[in-house]
Amino acid sequence: MRHEHPVQLRWSDPDSYGHVNHARALSLLEDARLALAAQAPSSGARRLPDIILARLEVDYLRQLYYRVGEVLSVHSWVAKIGTKSITMRQELIQDGVPAIRVDGICVMFDIASDTSRALTDGERDFWSRYLEE
Repeated sequence: MRHEHPVQLRWSDPDSYGHVNHARALSLLEDARLALAAQAPSSGARRLPDIILARLEVDYLRQLYYRVGEVLSVHSWVAKIGTKSITMRQELIQDGVPAIRVDGICVMFDIASDTSRALTDGERDFWSRYLEE
């Protein structure tokens, strides 16, 4: 199963060539990643995702163009589940084609102790729903 999240391009996103700046595009992917993580079970009392980004690998597949009012889609899924982390793949789609693909290693994190931790059974069950190998 894939998570789909709509993202709105902003007037401040394009550069002087009319395509979306590479760093701005990563924030759109982050919005989608956080929207999915917010649905995961939380071990803390503060109902925040217990997950942090540890690594991000980015492939810019084609130019991403700014068009006023255009809403794009980010597709997210899990490529791998480890003991303390998941590898999430995301694609930012424009015109039905991926423009950017990222692989992010997301680590389960205990804010109080400032250390990584193992996935709980509930978290493993949640992320397994999005697992595509």
